[in-house]
This record gives sequence, structure tokens and C-alpha cells, in this order.
Amino acid sequence: MNKLTITVVDTTGIQDYVFSSNRLSENIGASYLVSQTTQEWVEQALKDLGKEFNQKVHIPTCKSLQQVRICNEDIAAEIIYTGGGNAVLLFANFQYAKRFTEILSKQVLQDAPGLNIVVAHYQDFEFGQGNFKEKLNYILEKELSKKKRERIASVPLLGLGVTGTCQSTQLPAVDTSEEYSRRDEEDIYLISRETKSKLKAVSHANERLIKEFGEVFNEELYDFPYRTDYLGRSEGNSSYVAIVHADGNGMGNRFQKCGEGKSDQDAIIDMRQLSADVQNAGISALRKVVEVVSNSIENGEIIGTIAKFALKKSKNGKLYFPFRPLVFGGDDVIFVCDGRLGLELAAIYLREFENQKVSDNEDNEELTARAGVCIVKTHYPFARAYQIVEDLYKEAKKFIREERDRLCDDNYYCSTIDWHFAASGLIGSLAEIRQREYQVAAGNLIMRPIRLKDHDTDDEQWRTWFNFINIIQHFNGQFDDVEGNEQWKERRNKVIALREVLREGYSQTKQFTNAYGIKTLPPLSQLDNLENSGWFCKRCVYFDAIEALDFYIGLKGNKNE
Repeated sequence: MNKLTITVVDTTGIQDYVFSSNRLSENIGASYLVSQTTQEWVEQALKDLGKEFNQKVHIPTCKSLQQVRICNEDIAAEIIYTGGGNAVLLFANFQYAKRFTEILSKQVLQDAPGLNIVVAHYQDFEFGQGNFKEKLNYILEKELSKKKRERIASVPLLGLGVTGTCQSTQLPAVDTSEEYSRRDEEDIYLISRETKSKLKAVSHANERLIKEFGEVFNEELYDFPYRTDYLGRSEGNSSYVAIVHADGNGMGNRFQKCGEGKSDQDAIIDMRQLSADVQNAGISALRKVVEVVSNSIENGEIIGTIAKFALKKSKNGKLYFPFRPLVFGGDDVIFVCDGRLGLELAAIYLREFENQKVSDNEDNEELTARAGVCIVKTHYPFARAYQIVEDLYKEAKKFIREERDRLCDDNYYCSTIDWHFAASGLIGSLAEIRQREYQVAAGNLIMRPIRLKDHDTDDEQWRTWFNFINIIQHFNGQFDDVEGNEQWKERRNKVIALREVLREGYSQTKQFTNAYGIKTLPPLSQLDNLENSGWFCKRCVYFDAIEALDFYIGLKGNKNE
């Protein structure tokens, strides 16, 4: 009987590590180092282990996903799967697992200072007994959590009277950014070891982007930006950046169920295939986003059906692309873009993610995801903005739970999106902001979070992306053939006046529409009994869309909108 060791590697504090700095270049390098830790560095540590002990290791490729070789006499270790900030491996014995951990830990300490990993082992696992899933779930739920709780936090020396301080980490500086920054883009500043490692990784991160998206991204025409200023900021007009975090729904349960009731070998193959499918789904959805943006560029401008704006040009003559993925490689995706594109690109990503297929879809369970979008001034502190993104992301998840309870369906999932515009900064938590700014005597001013698609036909059906965009298009006067729509065309002041009167409730809104001779407000599917009041069941129907008028342009390349 083969007694093996199961090892799980997990990165901790990823968000703090990636978004602790307000400089996009450092965020880029940090996210690249996180991906390296549980992918390339894990593979390299295994190769080093094999050389040290004169043994082979199995690193699965597309051709060998269906093969489990750990029981071969000359195989020291095998990767089950990697991605999403963690890795699962099998070792022929604990000695190999321990040495692998030492090799990997040393590389992380040297090449990604400030990034933390946690490693948990299960020894004397008897392969072939059909309980691999049980043991793996035990490590993930018990041992790994215990390791994280017991981990002793690092307390670095904060410097002496003769040392300078890194502007990003407040740790002792060891160098300046001169060698690692583009002189035409940033001032020179003092950097710590952690910041230095992030900046050194930026060029590698860019190479990875070109490799992943080369089919839909023309590197001869465009550059991925290193600064938020170059995402598409328009002087004297718009100066906003959108931060988007999307994550697959129910993925933890999906992986937990994958391979249940099967032999150890079949369970490993199923998990490995599911991991590969999910990674491909996330990359494919992002490729679609890049494709849509690329197809919307003409003569150095982003062209939309509602508006357009010029792209920034770099010193080398290329145009800066107004979109940049930061964290990707699985179902958990974070990207930044021009503020005017944030909502639309988030919806495109969610829609395309739903269209992907995975190997465990025996019950026709579609992939779905949720997204949080925060749109802030270009130079607003990145870490603070990202905290709001996380709160929005949680609100979208809460909405799904509420829908599940309302529909009495424990297996119900839908793609959802929530967002926040911070035109004048962020004061307080998301809950406090919404209570202060969006709760009025008549009820709730916002319809968000909203579904991406129509899933049912009851009274809550109206809170959808289709209705949200339909209202925006009507208020922008895009439907000349629709009766009453001409009353909004090129009359932004009237729309803004409607936004303010909506705060006052049903009766005042009806008085406003009568006084201005507004026969009908924009129509909504599944909702035809508003009586020109703008409210339904203590929720305002139009406020969100009016607030978003300057943050949606209807990209030319988005054919499915």
C-alpha cells in the first residue's frame, strides 16, 4: 500500500499585499508575484526537489491531465492542481513534502518579501482507498485554518534614525525606484525590499498579459498602462478609474463536490480538469473584454453609441489601452479601467463567464459570478477604494442569498453586479454611505444589486441589467422611434431635475411629470404599473440609471448589449 503525503499551499493576505500601494505599477507587480507563488514557483520547487533526490516529478500538462503517476517508483511528487492562490500536491513521503516547503518558502522570502504563504500536510495517506476527497477536505477545512490562526505575524524592524522610509510600505528603504520606473511616468522615490520586488516584476507581468491576450490585443498599437492617469483620463472632463472584482458563485462547493464517491485516481483527474476549466473560463471571459475594447477603438478614440473619448498616447507613439487585468487565472478576477467603462466591462465579463463550459456540469449548472465595481477619482487612495469594492462584492453575494430564500431554492445562483460612484471621495463604510445618501422617507433610492439576466417572472424581475441600460438609453434620447422619448433628448437638465425630485417620493414625482408634460417615464420589462411615479414597492426605479449617465457609453464593439 502506498502511503503518501498530501500538501496544500495557500497564500494569505493577498488583497493587502496587492493593494497596499496607491501606485498602479506596484499593484501590477504584486499581483504577478502572487500568481507566481502558487504556479511557476511551485513547479520550479518541484523540479529542484527532483534534481536534489534524483527523482522525477509530474507537473500535469494538457496532454497529461488524465494521468496520475505518484505511485510510480521513480516519482517523488505530483501536482493535483494550482490556481486561485493555492496549490494541492501529492508527495511519495513526508521528507519530500518538507523539503519542497523549504525550497518554496525560501524563494517567496527572497523574491516576494511581504507575501505570506501557509502550508499544511496530511501524512500517511493510503492512496487507492477511495478517501482522497475526504482527507483533502479535512486539510482545507481544519488543518489549513488552524495553521492560519496559529501563524506568528512578522514584525519587521521599522528602521533607525539614519534610514529613509519607503513611501508605499513605510518600511526602511533599500533603494530608489529610478531603475524600475518609467522616467516619463513617475517621479523617483525611496523603496523598500517589498516594493522593489514588486517593481522588478512589472515587466514580467506585462509579458504575461501579452502572452495571454495576444490574439485580441495588438501590441504594435497599444500599451497596457502602468499608471491610472493613462487609463483614459480626459483633461477637464472625466477623471475617474473603475476597480472591478468578480468571483465565481459557489466555486467552493463545486470543488468540494467534485470527485465525491469516486476512486482516488478519478477524483484527482476530475479536480484537475475542473481547475483547468475554471481557469480557462476566466481567461476566455477576460479575452472577450479585451476584444470588445479593441473593436471599439477608432482613430485613437473609444467609440460608444452614447459618447466617445480620446486615449492617452505614450512616448513611443502607442496608445494606452483603457483596461488592465490585475488578478486573473481563475474565477477570481480583478481589473482596472477608465471609469466610464467600468460597469459595461464588468457586465461583459459576467456574461461571457456564464457562456463558458466546465467538465462537472452534469446537472446543467451554469457558471455564474458576482461583481463589485467602485468608480473613484483617478488619484483616490487605491487601498480605500478596493475596500469599497470588497463591500460591494459582498452585497452582490448577499443579494444572491436573499434571492435563494425568496425563491425557496437552495441551488439558485445568478450573476449579479453592484456598484458605487465616489464623485467626492468616500466617507464611512458602504453601509453608512448608503444609509446616509440613498435612504429617504419614500424608501430606497437604488435598485442595485441587480441581476445580469432575467431569471424569473415575479415582481422582482425588473431589477436587471437590461432594464438599467434601457433606462440610460432612454434618458440619453437614443430611441427616436419610441413615443415620448424625444422629451429627454439633449435635455440633461430635465433629467437631473427628475433625479432630485425622485428623492421626495411618489407624489412629488407625479406632480413633476405632470408639470413638465411628461407623458411616460422610460418603460421597464415586467413592470408596467408605475403610474409615472418612478417608484415601486418602496424602491426608486430610475435613480441609479440617472446617476450612471456619465459612466456608460455603450461600446461600439459590444454587439450583445
